[in-house]
Amino acid sequence: MASSELVACVAELRRDGRTPKEIARALGLKPAEVTPLIRAVGAMAPKQEAALAGCWISDNWSAGLTVPGHPEWPGLQATEDTGSGLVGVLVAREHGSTVSACGYLVDVWCLGVKNCNGPKTMDRRKLPDFTGNFFRTFSQPPVPAPLELARHVVFGAVDYARGLGFDPHPDFPKCQAHLGDWNASSDITFGRDGMPLYIEGPHDDTFRIMRTLRKTVGDGNFHYLCQIG
Repeated sequence: MASSELVACVAELRRDGRTPKEIARALGLKPAEVTPLIRAVGAMAPKQEAALAGCWISDNWSAGLTVPGHPEWPGLQATEDTGSGLVGVLVAREHGSTVSACGYLVDVWCLGVKNCNGPKTMDRRKLPDFTGNFFRTFSQPPVPAPLELARHVVFGAVDYARGLGFDPHPDFPKCQAHLGDWNASSDITFGRDGMPLYIEGPHDDTFRIMRTLRKTVGDGNFHYLCQIG
């Protein structure tokens, strides 16, 4: 029997509730031969996401962006004049008797995910304090958001920034699982009014960022607010 056929048989027997020893007897194999097959079945099984405990986004997230087709998303009344291009997103998941939270600081006008906070496991009673602390630099409290919106903002900004030559923060890989799987493209048009706008931050390598933008999109195809030109 081919290996793929064996794995399929093991998967069917596991669904029937058969133990490894019972599977080995049914297939005429040694228990040691069945163990890697059971592991293969487990690896192929779809991953189950932990239940969502909460999702929030800064209220002015859509400033300067084009967001067609999602009138149900909160925050679409934001105006460009009150925007900075920085968006906060926080996702919390159930984690047994506790919750696990990840926060993402996203530059939706240029650089993508600039920082990540988490995963942080805590007593669920501490989640409001954690959320308030994460959003404390924003002028308004965050608004509850559907997870779909968080995915479109964070993963979409990552894709947009990579097209400009910028990778997400190094901690992003360990935080992205809180957002769930993403195999789509964002419905949001990033950049301010569709064009990259770089606003200098206190910890930025401004010279590198400007060189990268000049290389990837060229002078005249992006805007900037910084002390060097």
